[in-house]
Amino acid sequence: MTVEIDRNSGFCGGVIRAIDGAEKLLAESGPLFSLGAIVHNEAELGRLREKGLRTVDSLQSVLGNGRTLLIRAHGEPPQTYRIAEEMGWKVVDFTCPVVLKIQKSIREARAAKKDGQIVIFGKIGHAEVLGLVGQVDGDASVVENLHQLQEAIASGKIDLNRPVDIFSQTTKSPVEYEELCTSLAGRMASPGLLTVHNTICRQVASRHDELSEFARTHDVVVFVSGRESSNGRVLSDLCKSVNPRTYVVGNASELDPSWFSPDDNVGVCGATSTPKWLLEEVAVQIKNLH
Repeated sequence: MTVEIDRNSGFCGGVIRAIDGAEKLLAESGPLFSLGAIVHNEAELGRLREKGLRTVDSLQSVLGNGRTLLIRAHGEPPQTYRIAEEMGWKVVDFTCPVVLKIQKSIREARAAKKDGQIVIFGKIGHAEVLGLVGQVDGDASVVENLHQLQEAIASGKIDLNRPVDIFSQTTKSPVEYEELCTSLAGRMASPGLLTVHNTICRQVASRHDELSEFARTHDVVVFVSGRESSNGRVLSDLCKSVNPRTYVVGNASELDPSWFSPDDNVGVCGATSTPKWLLEEVAVQIKNLH
């Protein structure tokens, strides 16, 4: 049996920047608080926890008073920064530059079109999406799929007679986003009323074609991802659509020997929130199964 790790899997640039920054701060000044999980991967969170990184679900759960608060790559709405300052937090901002650019574009779209509407293709409640919606004080429609788009139109939440600017969460499927934009464009009262913003991260977008080929060229695919990773769900579903013998695990302990045959060519890959060291651990364990 042969085992190959996908060379394109592992942390995206935004996550690398946030984790490298967190480790540097932990080494220099000790305990650090992250507002929400710095990465949606339980194993990596455990590693960083041992170094002193604490995850808080809200600013109110811990008093600031000079403590250091890390803003993760997902970004936050403007309100978070205001509250953090009032509570005495020292804020270090590691919002992904791609996300910051989208946040700015949303603010500019609202400023340019007073009667316009903001539509965001993303996971409802996702940290990045909450940050994007917060740029316009919550005045945006979030849809996860074509069905929800149709519901928003039918209910009048999206007015086809008024300008619409549509954006996507950075880690969504490019194919799904294109389908959604095409459907919306065909329904608008006038073609000029819809402005489509290409906001899916290039690194993520290119992963779809690369991962499809990787899944196609291996007998078995083991996809390593945290349970809370939105990107992990999108990419693992992509692998399953190409290769039915795709299995999703959080770590090496979840591997099942019955998935493999002695002559299989096995591919190990993961989400943009999956660390390389975890992919390597899984690959080693697979080699030791037979």
